[in-house]
Amino acid sequence: MKYLKIRWLCLLIFTLFLVLWYSHVTRTGDGVVDLGLRGYERIPSSETSDFRYLALHCGRCAVVSSSGHMRGSGRGIEIDGHDCVIRMNAAPTWGFQGDVGNRTSVRVVSHTSVPHLLRHEDVFFRHEADTLYVVWGPERNMRQDGKGRVFNTLVKLTRKYPHAHIYTVSREKVLYCDRVFQDETGKNRMKSGAFLSTGFFTMILAMEVCDSIDVYGMMDGSYCSVANHTSVPYHYYENYRLDECGMYRVHERAKRGGHRFVTEKSIYKRWASQGKLRFPYPTWSPLQQA
Repeated sequence: MKYLKIRWLCLLIFTLFLVLWYSHVTRTGDGVVDLGLRGYERIPSSETSDFRYLALHCGRCAVVSSSGHMRGSGRGIEIDGHDCVIRMNAAPTWGFQGDVGNRTSVRVVSHTSVPHLLRHEDVFFRHEADTLYVVWGPERNMRQDGKGRVFNTLVKLTRKYPHAHIYTVSREKVLYCDRVFQDETGKNRMKSGAFLSTGFFTMILAMEVCDSIDVYGMMDGSYCSVANHTSVPYHYYENYRLDECGMYRVHERAKRGGHRFVTEKSIYKRWASQGKLRFPYPTWSPLQQA
């Protein structure tokens, strides 16, 4: 009997030790989780020899769309005032600071936009050296067996810029995002012939790391169906492409390879009704009728 009591006491002490140790190694003084978010894996360099998960927590976040609605917004200072600023792909800040701000905490980047980063790598990996890059793409481009073309490019980048913070979205995380899309829409993303947009991966990430999210430049899904809607460029930094609504219509109707921008926006509207998302510019409410 005495032996059993000693055994249970030792087990209790050992369990308490494990709890205290886990609390120490997984949290820093400001509440950041060191072990990070599963599904976002850092590419190792000479400065980071092992894969590490994304360790990020933000209070107020600004998610800045690349939409032409950002032109003339004058929201740059307001955007920079957030704890974290999340941008997409290679959307530039230089020359547009007054409208989109200057700070960049995170860039969520499509595999198709990696070449755009390379064209201005000095800006992205020297001038914005503290930015976290989260790159998503299909398995064929992101595989880590030497045959993933985009993954191989990212590895070379980390060797060239060993202090760069480059993460990839794991295959499991991509499948998780597919499940979220299907749960929200009732549609199988692959069977519908669509690809999730960078905006969708960005919103998923923001929902995971931010306490509150202000989304800039994103109109609701019904905007393009309004007869007198304003025509804006698809990207605020381009003049020569289809306008935004024209691009949305092309993608929404595409049988293969398109993004379902309008469908995704209806999902964001439902998430906004839960109170974590706001749309301060252009201002609209999730309670507006779709």
